[in-house]
Amino acid sequence: MAEFAFEPGPEVQLAPGETAKEIAGKSPWRIAGRRFLRDRLSLAALALFIVILIGSLLAPVYAHDVAHTHPFVSNLSGTTVVNGKTVDVIQQGGSGLGLGETPIGPTWHSNYFIGADNQGRDVMARVFYGGRASLQIGIFSALICTLIALGLSLIAGFFRGWADSVLSRIMDLIWAFPVYLLAISLATVLLTKPNGLQWGPITINPSSLWVPTLIIALVYIPYVYRPIRGQVLSVREKEYIEASTSQGASNLRLMFSEILPNVLSTAIVLLPLMIATTVLTESALSFLSIGVQPPNASWGTVIEDGQGLLYTRPLVSIVPGVMIVLTVLSLNVLGDGVRDALDPRAKVHARE
Repeated sequence: MAEFAFEPGPEVQLAPGETAKEIAGKSPWRIAGRRFLRDRLSLAALALFIVILIGSLLAPVYAHDVAHTHPFVSNLSGTTVVNGKTVDVIQQGGSGLGLGETPIGPTWHSNYFIGADNQGRDVMARVFYGGRASLQIGIFSALICTLIALGLSLIAGFFRGWADSVLSRIMDLIWAFPVYLLAISLATVLLTKPNGLQWGPITINPSSLWVPTLIIALVYIPYVYRPIRGQVLSVREKEYIEASTSQGASNLRLMFSEILPNVLSTAIVLLPLMIATTVLTESALSFLSIGVQPPNASWGTVIEDGQGLLYTRPLVSIVPGVMIVLTVLSLNVLGDGVRDALDPRAKVHARE
């Protein structure tokens, strides 16, 4: 990727506490990295997201070595030890009238730390596994969506004419459908196909996490395509593009050496925001039972499991909900920090 050192002129806006001498002779990417590292709020958001990501990746370790339970197997007749006493995981007469069955509540120990669900499964272990699936789908769908949108935007913005018209009309067609309605329709069709999703020699099982990943990536392509296409159209008219063209530069060189480095910052800014959006979308679809399919779990399916326990064991739904809020909040703050660091037109003021 080409980088250009520059000497900041009087019109260059400086970040708080930043001097012209500090950024003189440095590339825009180095200046952006320096500004991001000085943003404590964004660094805290990044640290929070990394902690959530690591915790989710360590789900098997927690389930096997800490909770000593299987998060996907019913344990209706199981027992656990609380304060030296053996108690049933599913307790009889746990309601206010002393009737029915109620899962054990929080033990605040390694086993059933925040209690069990109505199948006797450890909720904390399922929350970690749910984060593993939700983040995998969210991250990969956002990456696929951004990469496809970036490629289509380069084609449409560079060649313009019929290429731009065709691609833009396809994006408008996808854009015309409400996101969740389109995602639900696609998921319903794909999940009911006995042979799953087939594309040439590639076959994806209906219960695979790639089904919601591809669906979510598809429905959000227009939302990334539009702003990047606008940037490509703007950069396409710059004088240095005309100079490179007059020197005989090929279309591929112009697209990937001249235009792409100048619009890549827009895609980078959009990526964390898209991950937050796709995590929310996946959780909503899984809550409606058309996202992640059993035996897999996601934050949305764990919330759905606790829907009937809101009055007796509310933590079953509250904890995964809090995890979603923390993840989306950290990604939004991170996205704002990346935007402030990369956007040269951001309104910042220098100290006098």
